[in-house]
Amino acid sequence: MPEPTKKTVKEPQKAISPEPAVVDSKPEEPKEAPPAPSENSAPDTSRPASDGSTPEALPEIHHPDTRQDLIGLFTEKPQSGEVTVGENITIVARVCGESLLKKPTVKWFKGKWMDLASKSGKHLQLKEHYDRNSKVYTFEMHIIAAKANFAGAYRCEVSSRDKFDSCNFDLVVHEARATEGFDIRSAFRRTSVDAGDDSGELDFSALLKKREAVHVSTEPDVDVWEILQKAPATEYEKIAFQYGITDLRGMLKRLKKMKKEEKKSAAFLRKLDPAYQVEKGHKIKMEIEVANPDAEVKWLKNGQEIHPTGSKYIFESVGNKRFLTINNCSLSDDAAYMCVVGDEKTVTELFVKEPPVLIVRNLEDQMVMKGERVEFECEVSEEGAQVKWEKDGVELTRDESFKYRFKKDGCKHVLIINDVTKEDCGHYRVKTNGGQSLAELMVQEKQLEVYQSIADLTVKAKDEAVFKCEVSDENVKGIWYKNGVEVKPDARTHITHIGRIHKLTIDDVKPEDEGDYTFVPEGYAFNLSAKLNFLEVKIDFVPRQDPPKIHVDCLGRTAESTILVVAGNKLRLDVPITGDPAPTVVWTKGEKDSSKEEESRPEPKHTWILKNGEVLTDSDGRVHVESTKGHCIFTIEGAERQDEGVYSVIVRNPAGEDTADINVKVVDVPDPPEAPRILSVGEDSCIVQWDLPLFDGGQPVIGYVLERKKKKSYRWMRLNFDPYKETTYEAKKMIEGVAYEMRVYAVNAIGMSRPSAASQPFVPVAPTSEPIGLCVDDISDTSISLKWRTPERIGSAELEGYGVEYCKEGSDEWIPAFSGLTDRTSVIIRDLPTGEKMQFRVRAYNMAGPSSPATLQQAVTIREIMQRPKIWLPRNLRQTLIKKVGETINLVIPFQGKPRPQVTWTKNNEPLDTKMVSIRNSDTDTILFIRRSERKDSGKYDVQVQIENVEDKATVNIQIVDLPGPPQSLKVMDVWGFNVALEWKPPKDNGNCDIIGYTIQKADKKTMEWYTVYEQYRRTNCVISDLIMGNEYMFRVYAINMVGLSPDPCLSKDSAYIQKTGIVYKHPSYKDHDFSEAPKFTHPLMNRSVISGYNATLSCSVRGIPKPKITWYKNKMDITNEAKYRMFSNQGVLTLEIRKPCPFDGGVYMCKAVNASGEDLVECKLEVRSPVIKEDSKK
Repeated sequence: MPEPTKKTVKEPQKAISPEPAVVDSKPEEPKEAPPAPSENSAPDTSRPASDGSTPEALPEIHHPDTRQDLIGLFTEKPQSGEVTVGENITIVARVCGESLLKKPTVKWFKGKWMDLASKSGKHLQLKEHYDRNSKVYTFEMHIIAAKANFAGAYRCEVSSRDKFDSCNFDLVVHEARATEGFDIRSAFRRTSVDAGDDSGELDFSALLKKREAVHVSTEPDVDVWEILQKAPATEYEKIAFQYGITDLRGMLKRLKKMKKEEKKSAAFLRKLDPAYQVEKGHKIKMEIEVANPDAEVKWLKNGQEIHPTGSKYIFESVGNKRFLTINNCSLSDDAAYMCVVGDEKTVTELFVKEPPVLIVRNLEDQMVMKGERVEFECEVSEEGAQVKWEKDGVELTRDESFKYRFKKDGCKHVLIINDVTKEDCGHYRVKTNGGQSLAELMVQEKQLEVYQSIADLTVKAKDEAVFKCEVSDENVKGIWYKNGVEVKPDARTHITHIGRIHKLTIDDVKPEDEGDYTFVPEGYAFNLSAKLNFLEVKIDFVPRQDPPKIHVDCLGRTAESTILVVAGNKLRLDVPITGDPAPTVVWTKGEKDSSKEEESRPEPKHTWILKNGEVLTDSDGRVHVESTKGHCIFTIEGAERQDEGVYSVIVRNPAGEDTADINVKVVDVPDPPEAPRILSVGEDSCIVQWDLPLFDGGQPVIGYVLERKKKKSYRWMRLNFDPYKETTYEAKKMIEGVAYEMRVYAVNAIGMSRPSAASQPFVPVAPTSEPIGLCVDDISDTSISLKWRTPERIGSAELEGYGVEYCKEGSDEWIPAFSGLTDRTSVIIRDLPTGEKMQFRVRAYNMAGPSSPATLQQAVTIREIMQRPKIWLPRNLRQTLIKKVGETINLVIPFQGKPRPQVTWTKNNEPLDTKMVSIRNSDTDTILFIRRSERKDSGKYDVQVQIENVEDKATVNIQIVDLPGPPQSLKVMDVWGFNVALEWKPPKDNGNCDIIGYTIQKADKKTMEWYTVYEQYRRTNCVISDLIMGNEYMFRVYAINMVGLSPDPCLSKDSAYIQKTGIVYKHPSYKDHDFSEAPKFTHPLMNRSVISGYNATLSCSVRGIPKPKITWYKNKMDITNEAKYRMFSNQGVLTLEIRKPCPFDGGVYMCKAVNASGEDLVECKLEVRSPVIKEDSKK
């Protein structure tokens, strides 16, 4: 971080975008924007700390990432810049147009949405030009005479057909340093950087900071806002002149908005929240509350009214509340929303958060040859998502050599590596904000294989000599040499390279062509050599009768030599012959091992006769026999295995005959081996084994090539490039927990076989770690109980179980404690020899096999240990156990003791009745069980555990409680005034618990309706007051205990009469008014038309005294008791609900009301329509 300068740098203020203006003069030449600061030299744009803190305490400034992306369009992205108020600055962006089909389109934005193209004018100009030599488009944004409100975040977007790129940058505007005073207008800048003039909050903090930076006047501070708020409108200009305010119109505009905000809204009881946030694809619900429930509400998005279309926007109105629901939110819904009621409005902003991008299809491991091209491909859940590629933890970016290329195709992302080398080996990772995937790249050096080597040739003068070889790589070039000198092509010498075959052809061979010929592949340290022998033919004058002769030795072969031909290639036997006159040639094919003696020669399978240049017999269309001067040529097109054998050639003429045998062997690639077997697996490896192929192709198998792939993948990866000679192989570098398959190729000198069938799928897993915490839980004379905890590391394979083994001390013979595995982490081993010292171990098993054993630290002697008996009485049984009559009693009392102690129960020092009480004992506890308790089950229960002469006892007190009986002898002791004195005795039966109070009730003898006077009253006497004069009362008392009230009360035998005093009032007689009224419907039934399948209701209202009886009819049929209909009556409003009506439910419905004074009825028609199905939904 650079050292801070002494000059005070004021904090940049974010403000609104520049206002458009008309160009009225030519602007100054703008200066270039300063370059973006690097990571090591970030500019210091914050205010120095006033408390003397070090520069390290300043907040770190994060600048936008300017690294180039291969898929982007920018060759130079716009950089963030700084400018002082009143100065000029130019922002530059460059786009390479070499690969573009049309001119790119560029847009400049300020904040989130504001397009600066509409703001061009006096302070803002946008320019562009094209360099034809470099084919680069340059786009410039000129800011002239910058203002403080120009500061903020900017964005540049470039697009060309289906390509798009964007870049964010910031502009910081510094205040011009004033020598005296300060401009008070700068204190009223808004904090918003992406809205209009009226957006944001007034930043008074900037005003306070500036006051600290300048000389403080001795005069008191003046609040101009307060002065403007209190002053009349006629005084505004005078105040502006007095305090140096030039932007009076803008200040009055903001002042008006402040006054509006201070005024309480008359239309809204609750406004929208300042902001909402929702994930992409989810729904959001906005809510307001209006003062008038009948008010009309309009919803706007970015100033445009929202209309209900489809299911995207849903408007709801519930009382005073209004709701806007946006379903399936997308990035286009990220906008400003407004709700308007009359002249008032409330504004909010919706932020749509994109969900994390997941990797749907992972990367796959690859093994390639050096120099090849590699593509790592993955698929993500979102189109256009940003991904990050890494190699061994280091991020990959584009470099000048174009080593790495990044490609996007919808949801697919591809990393392309050209001309891979050994340095490219490693682990490649692709990352998104929701996951990552890892794959390994292995690069092997190419090893050239020779499929066919060049052979020695012996040719005669003017014949053609052809040297041919075949190598494994068709892209490999080579050089031919003769006696160490490079062979150059000429009229007689031809060099060809077609695919994997290289040929050197010499026409019209001459003696000087004899020598050693060598083929050297480029880039490989080996060569192929052969010799050309020139056969000189001497012509002597001989008699006309010359017996035929076969010159096999001229071919460089002997009678015992064998000619090898690869299956599918052409078999060509060129035999030099002599004889005069021209002999007749007969070719025959016999068995492989036929004898050369004529007498033992078997019958030939095939015979071909050639005379005067014509084939007399040809049994196979693949066979061609021809004769030239001095040569007989036998050819088979596409040699097959059945063509293998001994071929005999016989030449005859009148002077005699000659015979020669040629042994031909057809060789081929071997048959594929059988499907390999997986012998074992490890954490990242496996051992695979296979059998020899059934047929080796006529050549010994020199090795095998193995391949593997993930089960769900289609790409096989080769594990070895050199033939592996054994039939057992250990494959490594696999991912634990992923299913793989293996296959094998057999290789001989001819080539590689077809692949074998894939092995059974297998998963590389490692054994778990050893179980932990193995210990002895219990031991007896013939058994032991062991327990342990699960291993710390289980791995990706499922834990199959545990195996327990034991052996005698000093022995290595481990005996399984039981057959199979157990899933539990504890086990009891029985039938062990008493007194023997034994050792125990436990191993965890999974698919990979057993783990390391967990063993006890020392041997254990199988003998029960004497343990003193002890009862562990639970805390809740140390006090009296209280139960209600009829409840279940279940006492579990644990104890200890070895050997198993004898348990004895008694009740009140007497044995228990086993018919009433159940006792169950185990090795560690005893249980007393009573299904339905009774009063007689109360008492003291003693339990005793005893081992020989040692014992332990415990006592449990049980109390069974019930409802109490009624109190006794309730008497009226005295009556005076409006008071009565009562007295009674406690009940005989208190329910086996204390009486906690009484409930006293009174009743007027005329009505005998009982009213409670006292509850939980503890005494046995009371005084009841406030009785009514002239009434006669009865009294009763209930007893209360912890269970409840007594079932029956105690009634007073005598009543208490409250005497009247004074003049006796005689009631006047009145004639009762008749309030009866015949039923009358005040609101009739209305005809309705409803849709089938939706509940329908019919409503009307009726009045009548007494309450009339209501009956509903359909088509004059009573429907009162039918389940399809529900009838409601609430304060005279009658409702008939028809559940999910169908067309059959249509008709005439009638409601009839009847009482003693008369009746009335009303009816309506109901039509049930079938729902209309839209054509779009049908399609």
